[in-house]
Amino acid sequence: MSHPLSAAPDADATERVITTATHWGAYLARVRDGKILRIEGHPRDSDPSPIGPSMAGPVTSAARVMRPMVRKGYLDQGPKYRDNRRGAEPFVAVSWDEAAKLVANALTSTRERFGNAAIFGGSYGWASAGRFHHSLGQLHRFLNFTGGYTTSANSYSKGAIEVTLPHVVGDVLRDRPDIPVWGDIEKHTKLFVAFGGVPFKNTQINPGGLLDHSIRGSMAACKKAGVKFVYVGAVRDDMADELDSQWISIRPNTDAAFMLGVAYAMIDEGRVDDDFVTRCCAGYDKLRDYILGGVDNTPKTPAWAAAICDCSVDEIIDLSRRITADRTLLSMLWAVQRGDHGEQPPWLTVALAAMSGSMGKPGGGCGFGYGSMHGYGIDYMRIKSAAYPQGVNAARSFIPVARITDALENPGSQVDYNGRKLTYPDLRVIYWAGGNPFHHHQDLNRLIRAWQIPETVIVHEPFWTATARHADIVLPATTPLERNDIASGEGNLIAMQQAIDPVGEARSDFDILTAIAAEMGFAEAFTEGRDEMAWIKYLYDETLANAAKAEVALPTFEEFWRRGVVTLPRAPRPPALFSQLRADPAANPVKTPSGKIELYSERLASFGYDDCAGHAKWFEPAEWLGGETAKRFPIHLVTNQPRTRLHSQYDNGDYSLASKVKGREPIRIHPDDAAPRGIQDGDVVRVFNDRGQFLAGAVISTDVRVHVAQIATGAWYDPLEPGVPGTLEIHGNPNVVTLDKGTSKLAQATSALTALVEIEKFTGPLPPVRAFTPPEIVDA
Repeated sequence: MSHPLSAAPDADATERVITTATHWGAYLARVRDGKILRIEGHPRDSDPSPIGPSMAGPVTSAARVMRPMVRKGYLDQGPKYRDNRRGAEPFVAVSWDEAAKLVANALTSTRERFGNAAIFGGSYGWASAGRFHHSLGQLHRFLNFTGGYTTSANSYSKGAIEVTLPHVVGDVLRDRPDIPVWGDIEKHTKLFVAFGGVPFKNTQINPGGLLDHSIRGSMAACKKAGVKFVYVGAVRDDMADELDSQWISIRPNTDAAFMLGVAYAMIDEGRVDDDFVTRCCAGYDKLRDYILGGVDNTPKTPAWAAAICDCSVDEIIDLSRRITADRTLLSMLWAVQRGDHGEQPPWLTVALAAMSGSMGKPGGGCGFGYGSMHGYGIDYMRIKSAAYPQGVNAARSFIPVARITDALENPGSQVDYNGRKLTYPDLRVIYWAGGNPFHHHQDLNRLIRAWQIPETVIVHEPFWTATARHADIVLPATTPLERNDIASGEGNLIAMQQAIDPVGEARSDFDILTAIAAEMGFAEAFTEGRDEMAWIKYLYDETLANAAKAEVALPTFEEFWRRGVVTLPRAPRPPALFSQLRADPAANPVKTPSGKIELYSERLASFGYDDCAGHAKWFEPAEWLGGETAKRFPIHLVTNQPRTRLHSQYDNGDYSLASKVKGREPIRIHPDDAAPRGIQDGDVVRVFNDRGQFLAGAVISTDVRVHVAQIATGAWYDPLEPGVPGTLEIHGNPNVVTLDKGTSKLAQATSALTALVEIEKFTGPLPPVRAFTPPEIVDA
């Protein structure tokens, strides 16, 4: 259906303007004769992301999967357990009917022989912003009709936070509603301390979409109101220059030691909020004893912390004084906990806030997620948007999300997780839709070996990503521009109107799964008799009913679809988090065993883990610049989120491609590290350690501290020798060198930001990048 702007007097009569939404914002797509002319930021977006316009080109690019494809060895020999050649063999095009039969047979055979837990359907990934065409939801609903599947728990983004904080503060602080919004910060906060920074590049993104990128303006307003900013981290521009923040540069993965040094200084100078930590917290005395050295005879003094972090003692002491002098908000970027022992920094952030005197006061305390994505600190109406119903997973089997390689390698073995003993299932089928594990998982060479173990790998993909190339059955999926949907983000409902017909033989996940469900005999139950538009209207009407319960009137679906956007009214702000606990702890307990903020947790202590204690503490990371590994690999590699795409989505778009250096992902290197290695700006370099090696394009910069290099994740994996673990990755995917280790026995989350490497100038013949061209396709 046309957007109302398509009727504008100066518009070409054959041009349509439609509304669409992505995780990086709302846009208008201009379409003529079935082709996308261009994509523009929505007129209500004050700072639209440039990622959106780059979506147009890839839709019809050579990287599209045009037909259902099957790996030739799989087609010739059938499913095989272990010793497959995924990633190394050509593909054969098949009909949709044949593809649906192959998938149905693989699922049915696996269920009958091994049970539903042998099907891994975790399918982790961002996929589309739509409420209906959300790949994970579609796949989970489908698999639940088959009897269930093994899923995954927690996220790569903030897995350590998700497991740790419920033990410390109960059911708060893990998500957006609980933290101060930017308006509160502007009005009440005097000092904003950002562990990990607040990188604007990350705030392009919000799950489910957004209408206005407002963070830059909100933070500018805070600065104008007198808020001072301090940034603690290793990459200077993770805090914008325009905020005039103080940069305290520390070694990566040493935040916990830094926080302990700050806490010691607070205690030593008598500036702890003793009233709050006594009345409203449990176990402060035990944490205090550890900090002062009573547990291990090592006082966590500022000098002790400064030696670990490679910063000055005065910086630690001065910050401790500033935190306790006035209303302070402590912020922690999710990236800080994506390292070895990532459970410790969020716990210590809570502890410092409790000690500071600002906890439970407007604009004070602590918050997680500022700068990790857009929605944190945003004030909006939280009416429940209807979700596509997934049903019940009868298999009741799961693994921690970042332990996929462990699970494939060790079926039947046990693993500690959050006080439980889990048994890894015997995974025979992997079914992935809407994600790219060859982007987000660590130690890809190890994953490639483990990926050869299952009997069948099924993937839905619009593009020939590495995940598609390492599949047995590849089913071509539509992009959001080739279907209708509805997005819900930050208090806005946004129509996602189809711009063009599906390219090639691509189908939506819903249509793909409906065809497979027909083969398996439950298509009518799966669809409930609804097609795409009927489901979208159903979800809108359910949301409309939820709004009515909150006494909020929404337009009819037809009116919403014509407008393209509906914005909900703002909700009144709740009291400051922990203000009621501060006022009366007995009457307002938090959901922990003690009813208080647990600076010492008897429950965690009872787990008996050697890598996560009953209170927060410093654990030396498996790899860090103060350890033995640094003697061989003296550069800490920071692998953070990209500026030019969402994870690996649209790495083949113009915006991402324009950022490459000689076709490779750029890597920033400090001049003092580049010079002795003979590396100059624009050189291609080889980055390596014992786990792997990759090429990247050098950018010499003082925005990274010495002995630290930074590269964004998300470059499509491109091996020099496809299917061969350890081969040179030629495009700049850093996850061939990152560490695949659980943060601890508690969360088992990713330790992606714990990786030491060496870097050298690449002097060999420069191999062409082939990430965006299809693999070999042969006749049957």
